[in-house]
Amino acid sequence: MSEQITVAEAVGRTVAALGASHIFGVVGSGNFQVTNALIEAEVPFTAARHEMGAACMADAYSRATGEVSIISLHQGCGLTNALTGIAEAAKCHTPVLVLTGDTVAGNVTDNFYIDQDAAVAAVGARPARIRSAASAVQDAAHAVHTAALDRATVVLSMPVDIQDEHVDFDEAGIPPMPVRLRPGPSPESLEKLVELLGTAERPVIVGGRGAWGAAAELRRLAEASGALLVTSAAGRGLFVGDEWALDIMGGFATEGAAELIAGADVLVAFGAGLNKWTTREGSLMRDKTVIQVDDRATAIGFHRPVDVGILGDAAVVAAAAADAIAERGPARVGYRTPETHERVQAARYWKDQPFTSRAEPGLVDPQELVNAVDTMLPMERVVVTDGGNVNCYAGAHLRVPDQRGYCIPLSFQSIGLGLASAIGAGVAQPERMPIVGTGDGAFLMTLVELDTAVRLALGMVVIVFNDDAYGAEVNLFQHQTDKLGTVRFPDTDLAAIARGYGCEAITVREIEDLDAARSWLDGPRDRPLVIDAKIARFPSWMMARHHGKH
Repeated sequence: MSEQITVAEAVGRTVAALGASHIFGVVGSGNFQVTNALIEAEVPFTAARHEMGAACMADAYSRATGEVSIISLHQGCGLTNALTGIAEAAKCHTPVLVLTGDTVAGNVTDNFYIDQDAAVAAVGARPARIRSAASAVQDAAHAVHTAALDRATVVLSMPVDIQDEHVDFDEAGIPPMPVRLRPGPSPESLEKLVELLGTAERPVIVGGRGAWGAAAELRRLAEASGALLVTSAAGRGLFVGDEWALDIMGGFATEGAAELIAGADVLVAFGAGLNKWTTREGSLMRDKTVIQVDDRATAIGFHRPVDVGILGDAAVVAAAAADAIAERGPARVGYRTPETHERVQAARYWKDQPFTSRAEPGLVDPQELVNAVDTMLPMERVVVTDGGNVNCYAGAHLRVPDQRGYCIPLSFQSIGLGLASAIGAGVAQPERMPIVGTGDGAFLMTLVELDTAVRLALGMVVIVFNDDAYGAEVNLFQHQTDKLGTVRFPDTDLAAIARGYGCEAITVREIEDLDAARSWLDGPRDRPLVIDAKIARFPSWMMARHHGKH
């Protein structure tokens, strides 16, 4: 039965009816009505303190759940404040719908006016808009369909004058979500994959974000072909518990893991982009046959040329290949020799790698610190890493329970996205402890979202690797110049700042200071714990390796 409601209400109800999972936003006049319409339709709402925080929360929430989340923004400046987070989501193909107000068409003198479609397209998101009152429901439904089915970040601009118009609305008239079946491999591509894996002596199978739903099929394929398993950073956790699985490929890999991957003769990537970080600038793809399986043709060979490209869903392709190889006879030995098994166990985790502490009086070694934190905190966790010199400590050292226990918002290489991303991941998985590793520079950029975490009573842990600097820049340029005053700062009491927001907070200058976190761990964990870790100043092992100063 139809009723007369505003376009803003119609858009909100349409988006809710099509399965919007959660709203993150900063509400102003241009998105006030549509946000309330979504809330009235029982879509949960989290108010962020900054628009970029809202974007990062939604991005992490959708990565964890696979569901379409909503970012609600004011027009103009509200949208531009969120663009870094929107760019990160777009680069990761996160299914997020941004609902943003827009100025009246043609009113270029409005203070809020910008060309929103151009701005959105410039950062890689999909621009969409409410074209008229008559088309509003169709326009909104199409935006949701695009976000969900194309795994795209879509920005739906809603001119404020159209939002106030009235339409006849009937929920039965909302275009339903189209059914899209998962594509399988062509006979030719399946034959080629089976031939290469069926004759490989040292095969390695890589699972990326696009393989999240294919863990069982990939394990079966690896067993049939004698392959080792590993993931890209975005797929980390997919094979936890498998005795033939390494933890992670690429920049975050241990040296032993990288040697095993480099020694492969056939490498098959399922739903992994094979970018410069995953492949260590291509070095892990040398001297082997590389096969890339993806359900998007544009992804195949995008970062690096590959020998064979297979278009298809990761689970469907892996299952078909496993069946075909199994029909040929017993499981192959391949790379699964006793010697390799020992190497996999020894090389899997950073916590097991020997190192010499470089702690100084009053300053902890960050590797020693993060290894201690990893042991102290429960495994029912979701790990998030921020950018910068310290990204490898949380990103590689903190173990994860499965693929939903890891979020790496580094596709745009921006610092400052970690805290809000951890909040979004925690909202998505309330049974898990969010743990974020960040630098003092990144933390200070976005610490306003501590207010959001406190308001949500989120029992998260924020590890601030604090060297009183933009450490990446210091380490990049200290061998070239002593003019580093622009990237070094006085000591800041981050624990005191965190307490001001209502967090529990401790300062760590030696490893024993971590004992002060025990009371928070043993308590109700109804507010964040911030660890202000004063760290010795040197390049992280990843940065040292990347810049050849090992």
